[in-house]
Amino acid sequence: MKKIEHIGIAVKDLEKSNQLFASLFGNPHYKVEEVASEGVKTSFFKSGPNKIELLQATNPSSPIAKFIEKKGEGIHHIAFAVDDIVLEIKRLKKEGFIVLNEVPKKGADNKLVAFLHPKSTQGVLIELCQEIIR
Repeated sequence: MKKIEHIGIAVKDLEKSNQLFASLFGNPHYKVEEVASEGVKTSFFKSGPNKIELLQATNPSSPIAKFIEKKGEGIHHIAFAVDDIVLEIKRLKKEGFIVLNEVPKKGADNKLVAFLHPKSTQGVLIELCQEIIR
């Protein structure tokens, strides 16, 4: 893994949260994107070299809606950039981690993504991200 790619924060109201984080960081979000397959609308902020992704559910059965229902708003996941997501998935499976999606899928911000189950990462949902080369 190369670096922390972003930290994902589950929110109930994306517009309200965009205002809050714009005030916090002193600059507006740079991107809003919907990922229909995940039932989520995302908004990205930069703070120095770091990125924060706000996630709002677009339907009540989405993973973000279920997370907020169970735990409330807050940190949802930590994402790590990888060079080769397929090789990283294989490596982590060999190490005993539970991979939630063995085949990477298209995520927000031009990334292929896969997740590790929190049961195998001491309660933290880990996202692997690989930039999609166009």
